Amino acid sequence: MNRRDFLTAAAAGALLTSCAGRIPPVASGKQRSKQNFVFILADDLGWRDLGCFGSPFYETPRIDQLAREGMRFTDAYAACPVCSPTRASIMTGKYPARMATTDWFGAPQPETAHNHKTGTKPLLPAPYEEQLSRDEITLAEALKMSGYNTFFAGKWHLGGKGYYPEDQGFEINRGGYEKGSPNSYFSPYKNPKLKDGPEGEHLPDRLARESVQFLEDNGNHPFLLYLSFYSVHTPLQGRKDLIEKYEAKAKQMQVDGPEFLPEGEHQARQVQNHAVFAAMVEAMDEAVGTVLDALKRLGLDGNTSVFFMADNGGLSTAEGAPTSNVPLRAGKGWLYEGGIRVPMIAKWPGVTEPGSECCHPVTSTDFYPTMLEMAGLAPRPEQHVDAVSFAPLLRGEPLPKDRPIFWHYPHYGNQGAFPGAAVRLGHHKLIEFFEDGHRELYNLQEDLSERHDLYEEMPNYAETLTELLHGWQKEVGARFPTPNPNAAKTG
Repeated sequence: MNRRDFLTAAAAGALLTSCAGRIPPVASGKQRSKQNFVFILADDLGWRDLGCFGSPFYETPRIDQLAREGMRFTDAYAACPVCSPTRASIMTGKYPARMATTDWFGAPQPETAHNHKTGTKPLLPAPYEEQLSRDEITLAEALKMSGYNTFFAGKWHLGGKGYYPEDQGFEINRGGYEKGSPNSYFSPYKNPKLKDGPEGEHLPDRLARESVQFLEDNGNHPFLLYLSFYSVHTPLQGRKDLIEKYEAKAKQMQVDGPEFLPEGEHQARQVQNHAVFAAMVEAMDEAVGTVLDALKRLGLDGNTSVFFMADNGGLSTAEGAPTSNVPLRAGKGWLYEGGIRVPMIAKWPGVTEPGSECCHPVTSTDFYPTMLEMAGLAPRPEQHVDAVSFAPLLRGEPLPKDRPIFWHYPHYGNQGAFPGAAVRLGHHKLIEFFEDGHRELYNLQEDLSERHDLYEEMPNYAETLTELLHGWQKEVGARFPTPNPNAAKTG
């Protein structure tokens, strides 16, 4: 009997401060057992790419409304600065390093790195698994085993045939397969898991309508609706009306300071003024609104919890560099805050204080035990081993303090960053760079932009965090890059 079968047969708990807001009454166990879930995942959406997170350019009224109705998490993290690993962490409650799913699926393996633009770098990337193991009991499977109907729409990027959403606990799949970006945001989509619509149909609108259809068909039964937008990943394509709107808006902007500044060998965008990207953000926001409106129209909004999160930071240093994460440093692909800190909102009707805010650090592994607790289901600690339920935070209660959060990215990203790892504990964050072994230490409370390296000023604490990071890497069996025999000679 494999682990999946064993757990299927079986029956099925860190900052001392709580999140802002009063402590509302907790829903009864009976109510919690019938809790529905809508989980919305955006692709490549930066921490500051929403109006409710301070965007000065993009307009997101529907997601902003969700934030007013729920809790906004200011210190939420993706488990990796690129997509597939974070997506795997949500599904499993495990860090990517533990599963060796540390790069986007389809990225170069060590044996093919010489054919990639990083092929002459000092290191060969660590080998990684290119699908989400079927031995994992996914969040969708855990809920399905407990009587939930499960639906997936949009980007999957967690494996090919045999590893699709329908193989990992979702009864319905609309658009999820091995590719991590759409062939086009307008029909024909050429997506084997999504029938083409009328020519010119817009993908985010289509995914929202597929989601509404599921709600209409399944609203009388407990459900998990997982809406995983391809937006706002490249290709950069937007609706003509919205592009024209933001082109006009950009012309009225007064930009103080440079539009780009150096980040490593790349340039990082400092200003949000990309009209096509803005159009993509607003179209996604409209699609979110379509689903939220359906929940209300169908009378499901009072018993449906809604989560919104991004899978990594905004794309700011490559591939058109369409957004800026300032005041965060760098963006997608980097272990600086711009690559891993993401916007997150949670609404638990009748429990979460509307318009509340939480600064307790949480990460993408944590959804698994949180949703089980909200549903009144037993935890699966052997599965979501790297996760902590943040349901108490949604109730306005405190969690224990000093829980470290880890990252391990032993690859060269397409966005210019280097292989490395990081740990955050309290307000401090240490980053280790694998090429030369150097480390950087930052106080995120005082230096959110990570410009003042404290490593030489706080050597003892830096060493403590280094030992913590190395111990965790050993515990999870993290894989590391190796010297590249084809490395370019310098000097």
